[in-house]
Amino acid sequence: MGVAVLIAAGILAGCSKTPEARVREMLAAQKTGVLHLPAGVIALTSELVVPAGAHDLEIVGSGTLLKTAPEFRGRALLVVEGAKNIHLRDFAMDGGREPLKDPALEMAPPENAFRVWYPNNGMLFDQVDGLEIARVSFDNVVNFPILVSRSTNIKITGATLNNSGSLNAHKRNNLSGGILIEEGSSHFEVRDSVFKRIAGNALWTHSLYTSPRLADGVFSGNRFENIGRDAIQVGHATRVRVEDNNGTKIGYPVEVIDAENGGTPVAIDTAGNVDQSMYARNHFEEVNGKCFDLDGFHDGAVRDNQCIDRQRPEDYVYGHFGMVMNNSNPDAHSQNIEVTGNLIDGMKYGGLFLMGSGNKITGNRFVHLNTAGCNESSGKFTCIYKNDEPKMLESGIYLGRGVARSEETRGNVIRDNVISGHKMRERCVAAGPGVSLAANMVGPNECSDMGAVK
Repeated sequence: MGVAVLIAAGILAGCSKTPEARVREMLAAQKTGVLHLPAGVIALTSELVVPAGAHDLEIVGSGTLLKTAPEFRGRALLVVEGAKNIHLRDFAMDGGREPLKDPALEMAPPENAFRVWYPNNGMLFDQVDGLEIARVSFDNVVNFPILVSRSTNIKITGATLNNSGSLNAHKRNNLSGGILIEEGSSHFEVRDSVFKRIAGNALWTHSLYTSPRLADGVFSGNRFENIGRDAIQVGHATRVRVEDNNGTKIGYPVEVIDAENGGTPVAIDTAGNVDQSMYARNHFEEVNGKCFDLDGFHDGAVRDNQCIDRQRPEDYVYGHFGMVMNNSNPDAHSQNIEVTGNLIDGMKYGGLFLMGSGNKITGNRFVHLNTAGCNESSGKFTCIYKNDEPKMLESGIYLGRGVARSEETRGNVIRDNVISGHKMRERCVAAGPGVSLAANMVGPNECSDMGAVK
């Protein structure tokens, strides 16, 4: 056989390979440098794995769509483990999600890393040092478009996530659908990304109680729309900044809210033990739940944020306080929190549930509160959360004795706030059983009934 025939035979053999086979060969042969993905749709039947030990590797698309084939089985379309300095940019992923046909998946049980519980993700990274993802779009991912575990030096910018997340047996969200950074990861940034129609949490951190907390992170300039659970959650972390994010319709669609497991939606949520962190200049509208949940948040600041609801109280099935403190984590106490310069407008119930000590609540505008009209409307709305605390839901700022466990609520400063709403002139600041207003520094505050202040 002549040389020309041999060359032709080789070309023909190469052409007979599927796009998936060619990409797998490219990855297997290259642990460093720049890898250019071919244009077009590449259907994957199993995980596309970056070789162990890869470093200083850039994977670049050119009109490339990585998509699950019908028979796909795996942890994620793309899996990277034990690598260093991985850069991914300018391509798209489609996870083949069909919410009405996908099998039900319950949320991860306590003390389970999410990387080992949730299959069928977009990208999975474990023990990676140096990760950059830029201008990658994700559609129809069954669980997490991006899941990062036990990694450091992470930068995600300009990502677009649509129509992702699976449901449990009750057809409720199971936390999945967004970007999750977990298990002690550190030095992370997610900026200028867009999240739309996410079933569970959109952007968040999580660590097991027995694992190191996450550290040194920034969530900035991101946009959220139609999120079924939390737009942002900072879970078990320290030194995290959540800044200049905005969103609308948090807690929608209503039917996917995880009512059975108490999954009340939150614009910016907190879980675990979170300190030395700041939530600043974020703007959210139409939140069917809480604006800020500060469960486990301490020694930090919540500054210059806005949260506005404009619909009727009955339109917010899971409507709540604007801000809520809590102490579910045994190592965290609601203390030394600065809440200043915030606008909370149109909440179904009160503006702030306050507990703990050393907190400073100053210069905020809690306006158009208690749109439900509690307790006068108790026949129409749930106005009594606890029988021994009838003032809770009807108050502008309510000082409680604790939620998960008892907390001494004293030494807090509450002054220079504007508080308006249903009967707020007389119910402006109230204390529950076991809490003394005299043990806190209250006033002056400007308190008025609905309509007097905008």
